[in-house]
Amino acid sequence: MIFALILLVLLGVSMLANMQNLFNSFSPVKVTRGHSAGPRLEEVVTEDNDASSKLAVVEVNGIITGRMMDQSGYNMVDVIKAQLKRAEEDDKVKAVILKVDSPGGEVLASDEISRAVADFQTKTHGKPVVCSMGGLAASGGYYVSAPCRWIVANDLTITGSIGVILSTWNYRGLMDKVGLRPETFKSGKFKDMLSGSREPESMTQEERDMVQSLINETYGKFTNVVATGRERAQEKNKSKGRALTESWPDYADGRILSGTDAYKLGFVDELGTFDDAVKRAKNIVGISRANLIQYQQRFDLSDLFRLFGKTDSKVVKVDLGMEMPKLQAGQLYFLSPTFLH
Repeated sequence: MIFALILLVLLGVSMLANMQNLFNSFSPVKVTRGHSAGPRLEEVVTEDNDASSKLAVVEVNGIITGRMMDQSGYNMVDVIKAQLKRAEEDDKVKAVILKVDSPGGEVLASDEISRAVADFQTKTHGKPVVCSMGGLAASGGYYVSAPCRWIVANDLTITGSIGVILSTWNYRGLMDKVGLRPETFKSGKFKDMLSGSREPESMTQEERDMVQSLINETYGKFTNVVATGRERAQEKNKSKGRALTESWPDYADGRILSGTDAYKLGFVDELGTFDDAVKRAKNIVGISRANLIQYQQRFDLSDLFRLFGKTDSKVVKVDLGMEMPKLQAGQLYFLSPTFLH
């Protein structure tokens, strides 16, 4: 009986593998499997122009986070870094188009992606990254766009929102109403300064100054990334691109900007669509034709068995048609305020 069960399982695995191979053989897109360490990626041709050159499209969608995305064990930062690595290693990839549609997200995750974009352009010595902004590229969404060689935004794109936010909940009033009294033991006087169980008026000015200093330091990093990224782009683009206006710091106060306003202030280089970003990328590298490709995570039988084997999840997810932010108290965010309400 055990032997028969083993044979049955092997037969099922074989059938699934054959079905996967059959599906790939009839797939309308060309697929190239990745073999490097990290997220398993496959190259998919999304627009075949019968060209030897390629433009790799890397997407930054939704909340930027360093938390694990799915059962694969990798997060958004891991996947984007792996995609840039593949584009770096492929000599046929002449440029990368960073397709951004994000309200921002975690400070550290945004900074890692921004660094990866800047490092890619330095390592490849000539492969530019052209940013194509979608409907929303605000706060952390602009942070990851700033290092790009060229930035294209639609005139209706919501961008800007340059700033940092840290929020926490104070539920001491509710605790007092229901008769709960907290008992706190701490190793230092500042250990619980953001605790939600403290009385709001007990927070000292020294504690407030410490938190504000952290916010200001992070904000300074944000403005430096913007200034450095746009300055380097201007050096390469010369008169073709847009330089930051002298008054740009006055608009780096958390306010959101339309694509048109961002263009006037020099935060973006061009008003247009994704197609315009593709044309600009080809123009920068001096080619007339290129295939558009993407590196997509590969789902295979090992992922299927991992899903079947995971029995501890009892969460029911409801698709509301949009990705809701999962903000954590005390966590620093580059996040557009329009997404918080």
